This record gives sequence, C-alpha cells and structure tokens, in this order.
Amino acid sequence: MTTVPTERLAEQNNTKQTPFPIIDTDVHERLVSVEELLPYMKEPFLGYMKHWTGWGELKYTHPIGGSRLDSLLPSGNVPGSDYRVLKEQLLDQYDISYAILTGLFYPATMEAQFELAGALASAYNEWVVKNWLDKDDRFLGSIHVAPQIPELAVREIEKWGDHPKMVQVLLPIGNVALGDPYYHSIYEAAQRKNLVIGMHQGNSVTTGFGQPRYYIEWHTILSQAFMGTAVNLILNGVFDKYPGTRVAMIEGGFSWVPSLMWRMDHNYKSLRVEVPWVKRLPSEYIKEHFRFSTQPIEDPNPQFMLRMVEMMESDELLMFATDYPHWDFDSPLRSLPTTFSGELKRKIFYDNAKNFYKLPDVPKAAR
Repeated sequence: MTTVPTERLAEQNNTKQTPFPIIDTDVHERLVSVEELLPYMKEPFLGYMKHWTGWGELKYTHPIGGSRLDSLLPSGNVPGSDYRVLKEQLLDQYDISYAILTGLFYPATMEAQFELAGALASAYNEWVVKNWLDKDDRFLGSIHVAPQIPELAVREIEKWGDHPKMVQVLLPIGNVALGDPYYHSIYEAAQRKNLVIGMHQGNSVTTGFGQPRYYIEWHTILSQAFMGTAVNLILNGVFDKYPGTRVAMIEGGFSWVPSLMWRMDHNYKSLRVEVPWVKRLPSEYIKEHFRFSTQPIEDPNPQFMLRMVEMMESDELLMFATDYPHWDFDSPLRSLPTTFSGELKRKIFYDNAKNFYKLPDVPKAAR
C-alpha cells in the first residue's frame, strides 16, 4: 500500500490554488519498459534490443527512493508512466497550464554504440508523441537526440521541429563539452526551427573529481556540470555564431549564477584575446540566452533568496519546475518564498517560460 506524506495529503485536500497560471518546465514521463520502443525501431537496431540490458537512472541505490511515495503505482510500474495518475497529481491538482515533458530515458548519454543511441532517440520521439503529447493539450514535448553523431541529431530536429507541440531539443548534460564546434550543427538546426535547447542533468554526470562515493555528494555538487556547460557554450562562441540560440538549464539549481557571471566577466576582461569571437561580457550572454529552472530550489532564509534574484540583475531568468514525480518535487503552493512579490512570482510561474518558449497565451486544455 502506498503511503502519502502527511503534508502532501493536506495540500491535496486544500482547494487553494496559486493566483497565477503555471508552466511546469520539468515533468518526467517514463517508459514502463524499453520494450515499449520496439514498435518504433527497425533493423539492425531492433535485433540489438533482444540483448538489451539498459542502464540505470543513476549509478547509485537511492537512499530514500527516487520518487514521491504517492506516485508509486499499484501495478508496480514506475512512477511517471501512467498518464491518469500524472494528470490527477500534477496537471489537475495545481491547474497547470503547460507541462514540458523532459523524459527520463537519455540515449544522449550512451558512451558507446552511437548509432544505436540515435535509433533509440528516434524511437523515443515517436513513442512520446503517440503516448503522451496526443493525450492532453497541456503537454509540450522535447525532441530527444543523440549528439554523439550530430547528423543524427539534426535529422531528428528536422523531422520533429515543426511539430506544434515540440518546443525544445533535449541535450542531457554528461561528461561532454557541448559547446565544442563538433556539436554546432545541432544549435544551427535548433535555431532554424525556433526551438529552445533544454539542458537537463543526465545519468552520466560526474563531478570535477569523478564519480562521488555517495548519492548526497552527487546531488549536492551536480551544479558543477551546469556551470561548466554554460562557460563552455559561451566561450566557444555558440551565441555569436547562432544568436537565436536559447538554452534552458533544467534541474541544475540557480544560486550559482551570480558568482559565475562575476567570475566570467572578470576573466574575460583580462583574457578575451584568447576568444576574439566572443564579443560581449559573458554575463550579457547569460541574461539574454539562458533561463534556469527553479527546481531543485535551495531553501535558505527567504531574504537571501530575494537577494539572489536581485544579484542576477534580472527577474526574467527563472522558470518554475516541479520535477514531478521525483522525491524532491517542488509544489507550486510551497516552493517560492514569501519575500517574492506577486509580480516576480507571476514571472517565475508563467511569464518567463511563456516568453522564452514563445508559447501561445492559453492552451486548449483537455480537462
């Protein structure tokens, strides 16, 4: 029998909603089994799947379970794999206007058999359109690609880039420098199709000293990978070469953003001769081209949180995310501090994502 935490039961019984519309920028739909992808695959890769052993979501046994207790399904299937439960616990519970699906199956992080990675990404896109996007008008999708072979990634962007519900290209952050010119054709294709680049933590992320010993270490310093990726994209000239590129940094935190902008600007003033293609202060690229999901939101003194936003020198950089159905789910009713004004909350909950993803104001909600 599934046990629901007391505070979440109280919230579910509370009819109070936020006074603002909500766009959730990180919702994890799940495969029950990789076998669900087989109808969308062809040989020779279909034959490979007879021997598939897969890879874990993380390289750890999660100490408290990876998902909300109330998202565990009586059928035994993985949380996030049942549309009806997701609809009840997220879309309807909080009257979500849009939910951007980010998946939890990332062929982009495969460290071998790159052609198979491309085939899996292609099959996943077919699967998510049929099994999720078509079920609810509030769902928006992410095009999964295998950047290991950029031409395969570009092929998927070309195939799905005009789909009315695909809003971004998902590039999970792993141990690859995604700003390297080797990957630039992906940014060119995304810009041409007017798609955001969604950068989400991947299951192969390590830290500056490799794989940590404990999950709590990994989860605490995961933001290292996001910091490194932001620096790598800017200094390799992605935004000068493709000025329409927009990058959403998803599930990597945001409290590190001000100090990174300061440090990059300081070094750029002395060392910009090394990267002459970078024409502006790095902080300007972050303010114009990047947005950051709120989850996992740090929870210090509420005054500190407000100062953190002020230090970013912009109220447009944060976009709300719940990270449903994970254990550190952020409720719209409890996540933003009381020090945030109504105007700032509305921007975080709705306006910033609407403008960044260039979404229509009101979806044709299927309730």
